[in-house]
Amino acid sequence: MSYFKNIPAIAFEGKGSDNPLAFKHYDPNQVVLGKTMEEHLRYAVAYWHTFNANGSDPFGAGTMVRGWDQYDGLDRSKARVEANFEFMEKLNIPYYCFHDIDIAPEGATLQETNKNLDVIVAMLKDAQKQSGKKLLWNTVNMFTNPRFVHGAGTTCNADVYAYAGAQLKKGLEVGKELGAENYVFWGGREGYETLLNTDMGFELDNLARLYHMAIDYANEIGFDAQFLIEPKPKEPTKHQYDFDAATTIAFLQKYGLKDKFKLNLEANHATLAGHTFEHEIRTAAINGMLGSLDANQGDLLLGWDTDEFPTDLYSTTLTMYEVLKAGGLGRGGVNFDAKVRRGSFEAEDLFLAHIAGMDSFAWGLKAAVKLIENRTLDGIVENRYRSFKEGIGAEIVAGKATLKSLEQYALQNNPIVNESGRQERIRLMLSEVIFSV
Repeated sequence: MSYFKNIPAIAFEGKGSDNPLAFKHYDPNQVVLGKTMEEHLRYAVAYWHTFNANGSDPFGAGTMVRGWDQYDGLDRSKARVEANFEFMEKLNIPYYCFHDIDIAPEGATLQETNKNLDVIVAMLKDAQKQSGKKLLWNTVNMFTNPRFVHGAGTTCNADVYAYAGAQLKKGLEVGKELGAENYVFWGGREGYETLLNTDMGFELDNLARLYHMAIDYANEIGFDAQFLIEPKPKEPTKHQYDFDAATTIAFLQKYGLKDKFKLNLEANHATLAGHTFEHEIRTAAINGMLGSLDANQGDLLLGWDTDEFPTDLYSTTLTMYEVLKAGGLGRGGVNFDAKVRRGSFEAEDLFLAHIAGMDSFAWGLKAAVKLIENRTLDGIVENRYRSFKEGIGAEIVAGKATLKSLEQYALQNNPIVNESGRQERIRLMLSEVIFSV
């Protein structure tokens, strides 16, 4: 059955095209910096937003018109599998991502849930084999069910912790079965509301124990996926233990996990943490922990995770600039963890939204390449720090300086002359590059 029978295969037509169902910037075969766009970007569909979201919000019921919603239970899950691979084929997207309960309904017991998963995983495996599409990453949802009201790996209830471990074990088995290139840990409720009833140290110790168990079991079953942690501030708990990249890296370093994990970074999560996406990417990169990206954007006028499709060209350009300077995403990719707006309820809107996101990142990739090839920002940065290339600056960098030598130099009372950072000019230069590609 076709769920998008009126939608053609989406092709690259270039900037002159006025066809809304065509790419203007994303040409998967175009080679830039020695790799095709497809190899640089490694796009992925987010199963939960694309096939499960119904458009409901706290003030209104669902609005989405979806062909698979005519079914219930496992039949609807099977229909979503068919829709997923048809969607990926028409958009020429190579990867997809999911949580366990995105693909199969929870049962009344863990046994029933696992049985449902086995049915759908077998179907996904067959579809992957037939289509050549791949699983970028999978994860488990340990935040929606009421059992996780106090967390999963950080719960105060040992029975819940045991259930979380069992669910994680199954998730790793599913990832291995489907050849997932990565496995993501997202602490949906790994945090606290108040310290008045919280043993923070104990909760963090327990979370680390769960991660070590996951590493051990992955090794035991031969699952060689790259492990990723996704930082997320504020939502749903007020104090998330994975607040941002720096906080997450500190946790991994403390518990001897830094060499076992990298980060899956999301743009809207960066915003909620008070950072830019490029800040989070560079923080991960300079620590050797850049793993994968969740591509979206937030509404800066709203204080929650709106998960909009990315269309901010300044953000996509600076994102791809950081990624390219870091050497690329490796086994990671660009997953569209984004949902169409409630008013964009037709099936065609799913394609239009993904085209917008894919073109925006391709546009950003081309602009980033131009920035690198012309050394636009490199030259500015090198010039700004040139005082550390000679004299006392060179001694500081070489580790030869001491507080005494710095005092001797300062006592010469040479005039200190600072220079303007010229931020406004640099921003205009960035605009000129973006709109010239």
